[in-house]
Amino acid sequence: MQQNRREFGLLAASALITLPAFADTYPSKPVTILVPQAPGGTNDVVGRILAQKLTELAHSSFIVENRAGANGNIGTDYAARAPKDGYTLLLTISSTQAINPALYKKVAFDPVKDFEPVAPVGVVPNVLVVNPSVPAKTLEEFLKLARTTQPELQYASAGNGSLNHLLGAMLSSKSGVPLQHVPYRGVAPALTDVMGGQVPVAFASLPSCIQFIKDGKLRALGVSSAKRSPALPDVQAINEVVPGYVGELWVGLFAGRGVPKAVTARLAELVSAAVASPDLRERFKTAGVEPLTGGPSRLEQMLQEDIARWAPIVKASGAVID
Repeated sequence: MQQNRREFGLLAASALITLPAFADTYPSKPVTILVPQAPGGTNDVVGRILAQKLTELAHSSFIVENRAGANGNIGTDYAARAPKDGYTLLLTISSTQAINPALYKKVAFDPVKDFEPVAPVGVVPNVLVVNPSVPAKTLEEFLKLARTTQPELQYASAGNGSLNHLLGAMLSSKSGVPLQHVPYRGVAPALTDVMGGQVPVAFASLPSCIQFIKDGKLRALGVSSAKRSPALPDVQAINEVVPGYVGELWVGLFAGRGVPKAVTARLAELVSAAVASPDLRERFKTAGVEPLTGGPSRLEQMLQEDIARWAPIVKASGAVID
């Protein structure tokens, strides 16, 4: 018995010695940043820019891995069950982490209990875009047009329960303007049909549509952020016309709950340095992403606020996915 106690004491002491040493050397091998969306989307674009900068700062590889499916649920669940060693991280968006638990009847992860917030990374508005043939040149003209159009104007989204679906529902609710939702399997086919004239209107994240706007293939009428986007300074924030209308898409880095605090603290330092770097900020600006600073507490607050904000909107929209 005495021998067993002595061995247990040695093991405990070894664990206390190993944890700080592990944190001091972290990362000592490649780190996987799991993106639960398909390549080419907002989160993927942000993830690849961030991974490159983290690799430079840490002198160790950070690699983006896409695990798409079920509006981000598949990859998020995978990240929740990954080893708690800090070498599999989750870079996710607010719609997956804050909206999906209200949207799906069952999700295999808990957005709060299963994850440790590391740091916010960036925020992007969605943009209300129309086919250039639509006669409305401003948001006010669009709302007037929508009020008088029969049948109701259709708007495309990336799918039932997606953020751009709910942004349309919120606009309809707050403005009293009827709009008919047309879901697609992703934002790319939705924008293709808007540019082709099959559907006149869409909500889309700024990084996914900014080049089409610049090329004149789409006309931007409003952004969903609280203020105008630096990438589109001449485009109104929707809440300038519809008070209280705000719905941004943030990107944040999470670790699995149980990863050593010293490791998540090191990650937060690296992300903070990355987001502060001029070259990353310039690349974000080009992509229509506004960098976000702040550590775990800010990301946790953003998550809690969005869970509270979107749950009643999901319920009012009637969107439920099995």
